[in-house]
Amino acid sequence: MVNLIKNEWMKIFKRPGTYVMIAILIVIISIFGIFHKYQEREFNLDKNWEQTLHQENEALKKQMKLSQSKLEKQYYKEEIAINDYRIKQHLPFNEKYNVWSFVKDASQLIILAGLFTIIISAGIVASEFNWGTIKLLLIRPINRSKILASKYLTVLLFALLMLVILFAFSAVLGAILFGTPDHPVPYLKYANGQVTEQNIIVYLMIYYGLSSIDTIMLATMAFMISTVFRNSSLAIGLSLFLLFTGSQFTLLLSRFSWAKYILFANTNLMQYVDGAPMMEGMSMSFSVIMLLVYFVNFQLLAFLVFKKRDVAA
Repeated sequence: MVNLIKNEWMKIFKRPGTYVMIAILIVIISIFGIFHKYQEREFNLDKNWEQTLHQENEALKKQMKLSQSKLEKQYYKEEIAINDYRIKQHLPFNEKYNVWSFVKDASQLIILAGLFTIIISAGIVASEFNWGTIKLLLIRPINRSKILASKYLTVLLFALLMLVILFAFSAVLGAILFGTPDHPVPYLKYANGQVTEQNIIVYLMIYYGLSSIDTIMLATMAFMISTVFRNSSLAIGLSLFLLFTGSQFTLLLSRFSWAKYILFANTNLMQYVDGAPMMEGMSMSFSVIMLLVYFVNFQLLAFLVFKKRDVAA
């Protein structure tokens, strides 16, 4: 299996387009950083930030009393608890823009890394059929499932590479442009009725990982379409269309209870970390189960079709 993955990895990096994609990602991060540096303003810490939080809590308590939604009430409760913790521990809610602020803002470019991953995923199987090299691949005494699994694992490795480049380069660029804080403010997490502090770097790694779930699922779907229909254009077109519009369509359908079973209602796992679920009845475990159901179905369809496909012609 390792040799198969190495072989697929070499195929990807023999294409000039792969280096172009990496270069585009680095250039876009650089432009993003320069733009933020240009927009940077003189920072002044609000000396009355504790009073500001007290006022915010009073407003949140009033909204919580008026709200009829359990999800909204829970969200207000968490925000109040976090604000109270900040006041008690003397942790300002705002700090000077720094490297970690930039790394979080640069997470907006995960969609670009996902786009490149989808392109690789859509072509990794279909291109073998288009070029006729699939016959050379399948005449080897290797199980077809291992061949397809190696291709999918290579896609995941490529996705990981793009995320690492995005995170690492934005961290280096952010440190150069904005500097590193002497005492970075930790991320405050509310769980099981308590507020806890989490290292900002650990939080950002989790943030990047969870924020890439939607692109990973779409890359998996593109992989399935590529395998079933042997058409990379169809796989790329449909996957990119859903990448940019899937969440909007889901939001429009959120008034229906069955909308929580739609794939894009569950890909944003950050809604359980930094916000509130899109709909009642949803939880982190529910979304993970739904993602696994979609993932297994995508993979089953891809593997079943690939194993039974006749490539003699």
